[in-house]
Amino acid sequence: MNESSVQIVTIESFLAYTIGIVVFFVGMRLNRRITFLREYNIPEPVTGGLAAALVTLLLYSGFGIELNFELETRDRLLVYFFTAIGLNARFSDLLAGGRPLATLLVLTLGFIVVQDVVGVAGAMLIGLPGELGLLAGSASLIGGHGTAIAWAPDFAAQGVDGALEIGVSAATLGLVVASLIGGPIARFLINRHALAGKDEASVVGIAYEDQDQETIQHTSIMAVILAIHTAIIIGWLAHQALIEAGFKLPLFVTCLLAAIVLSNTVPHIFPKLHWPARTRSLALVSDFSLGLFLAMSLMSMQLWSIAGLAGPLFLLLALQTLAAVLFILLVLFRLMGSDYQAAVLSAGFGGFALGATPTAIANMTAVTKKHGPAPLAFIILPLVAAFFVDVTNSIVLQSALNLLAD
Repeated sequence: MNESSVQIVTIESFLAYTIGIVVFFVGMRLNRRITFLREYNIPEPVTGGLAAALVTLLLYSGFGIELNFELETRDRLLVYFFTAIGLNARFSDLLAGGRPLATLLVLTLGFIVVQDVVGVAGAMLIGLPGELGLLAGSASLIGGHGTAIAWAPDFAAQGVDGALEIGVSAATLGLVVASLIGGPIARFLINRHALAGKDEASVVGIAYEDQDQETIQHTSIMAVILAIHTAIIIGWLAHQALIEAGFKLPLFVTCLLAAIVLSNTVPHIFPKLHWPARTRSLALVSDFSLGLFLAMSLMSMQLWSIAGLAGPLFLLLALQTLAAVLFILLVLFRLMGSDYQAAVLSAGFGGFALGATPTAIANMTAVTKKHGPAPLAFIILPLVAAFFVDVTNSIVLQSALNLLAD
């Protein structure tokens, strides 16, 4: 389509936020009506978000209307979500996770290398520079949009034309695929190995305690928001300090760390203070932030912008998807114990290996809603995916770029 004939319509942040809520409810309705979506554990915000993205594609291709959503609110929801994960974490979780946590960490670090090798080899195989394959590897997939944007100047400096557009497009396609493969992978493993969760009240999203005793009130929600905002302020200050020191780390990571520190110090320093960790109110805010973040992320995708890169990018993503699925089925599931927890973790790993940690949590939540709780999975995967991955991925990317430059 001729760009000069396109009418650009900007949807400001408040309206985009409101549309995101509508899109989420559309996804809920579609999942209730379409058996396939429920059977294959497709998350509700993914269903609604993809449906909305197809509508925006129709408006663009059929009527020349390009919708641009302002996403400041969505980005805040991401910070809210990871801060809530941090508030819910305890240092004892690291000990409780024990061997599974260490195993998942090693597997994740190994897969980062696998993803970059597949990306570089795939790019060179079709006559493209290895740097482009690296950009379409862990920089955009396991790293997500934030890492792709942050590293785009480095790739551009090494001769990758349109590095930002390529990175964002790869991350966008990866997010779509990640949203769709986690549920089917878990379904396959659960059916093949006759797995099932424990017969108890389902815990979805982040875990909480005393669910029968606690009553959600406006004051409990306000306490959660106050704790989240306190952690975000500290995390933002730490983020600014790291930027000045020359470190590249997403804001949500520093907020996650600040929240972990607060949750493991404040209750001990002030034992009479009602700290809102492991509460239903915190779980509610977390689930709300996660669902709306995903709905807004997917509904705002400009699918037409990927068309120019469709051929090579689709091929590289197909290779990466195949590598991820084989790694999950043949390596991760077996080494994580070949049980129900491992199946849920497999769905989550598919979510963040090609997409983002919120996608991973959404995939696992969709599985546990149907098959039963997997509390350990919700403890160890966020710890690995939200913190360790970003730090390690940065080291691997810099090392790989240096090797390719030689």
